Parts: sequence; C-alpha cells; structure tokens
Amino acid sequence: MIQIIPAIDLIDGKCVRLTQGDYEQKKVYNENPLEVAKQFEDAGITRLHLVDLDGAKEKRIINHKVLESIASTTSLQIDFGGGLQSDEDLRIAFESGAKQITGGSIAVKKPEIFLNWLSTYGSDKIILGADAKDEMIAVSGWQETTELPLMDFLADYIQKGVRYSISTDVAKDGLLQGPSTALYQRISENFPELKLIASGGISRMQDIEDLDALNIYGVIVGKAIYENRISLKDIERFYAN
Repeated sequence: MIQIIPAIDLIDGKCVRLTQGDYEQKKVYNENPLEVAKQFEDAGITRLHLVDLDGAKEKRIINHKVLESIASTTSLQIDFGGGLQSDEDLRIAFESGAKQITGGSIAVKKPEIFLNWLSTYGSDKIILGADAKDEMIAVSGWQETTELPLMDFLADYIQKGVRYSISTDVAKDGLLQGPSTALYQRISENFPELKLIASGGISRMQDIEDLDALNIYGVIVGKAIYENRISLKDIERFYAN
C-alpha cells in the first residue's frame, strides 16, 4: 500500500504552502508546525516530508530547530530537504532528528558531493529530488530549468546507487488539479526497483488511490490537506481498508 506522506513547508518557522514554488504566492496555514505534525501522528500517519523553504533560498539549513522539535516530540519518520548544500548541513539535519534527507539542486550542480553523501550515509538515508518542468529537471526552487531530461537523470543516479526519489511535476504543484499520473506510471515501469515518491497536484483521495494502483511507493500531500480537500479521517480510512 502506498505511503501517504504529508508535507510541512517552513518559512520563518511557520507552516506555509507556496503555489508552483513562488514565494510571492505564500499562504500561512499554522504558526506552530509541531501542532500540525502531532495532528498527523494522531491520524496514524508515520512519515513526514519537512521542507526548509528559508534554507532553499539561503542555500543552507535554517529551520533545523523546527526539525528537532518535531523529531523529539513525535514518532514521525522525517525526511528533510531544502537548501542542503554541505556536509555540515547534513550533519545538522541528521543530528536534529531527520531519518532521511532530500537533495535536489545539489545532485545536479555538485554531483560529487551528492554521491559522497550516498556512499557515506547509505541509500536508505538519501533521497534524490527529481523535480521536473516539461520532463526536464528543474532546480534552485524551480526557478531554473536545466537541459537534463528527467528519465536520463533518474537512470544515471539509480545506476549509481539511488533507491529513493521524490519527483514533483512543477506544473502541477499547488494547483489542486490532480497529479501527473501518466508520468509516474512511466517512471515506475522504467525503474521498478526505485522507491518513487510522487509529489504535486494531489487534490482528492481518488488521486492517491490512482497512484496506489500503480504500486508507487509513496505520495506527498500538502495543500489538499490544508485546504480540507482531503481530511485526516479520509487518510485514516484509507489505511483501515
């Protein structure tokens, strides 16, 4: 069964959502991310995707105190991303309680550092961020689209030992118009060994059920929860079925 992984995006220590990665389209949903995380835990959710949007902008870890607070107060397995650029960033993230980290831009711009993380911490700890716009890899908070085709990027890193990848279709993120199901199906068929986590566009439980039918490892849900399109009761019922 697919893992439902809610997202908490952080700016100034608050729980926010952006639309298509645009910092100008920011909405604050809760000033206390720990409160939100506890609600997820109470609903039977076991994993959390925590994104340091301040860190993504500053290119260094910023909101590690929030990570530490959630990790030490809940039993959620946290994957943490956003601006991780150095070995020191990773040390802080893991010492603050992250179970996994996600590296996206670093895997494109400084692959030698990303590969060193992979060999140092192991493939169970390092998630490849493979965000794409028109199936070309997008980096730097999606402000920059590269010449790297998504499928080639994934194939290369899987060959180098990557086992987990979060893939966001930038065009879908935050719009509540449904995910790129056909794209995730192709990724899943091409790379059956990859633990693929789909992200972007989830708007209702049917979207999650459609992805579950593709045997995809996980799905990140953000705005749909905060806008009450998907309730925590819906998620509880999904796991109970």
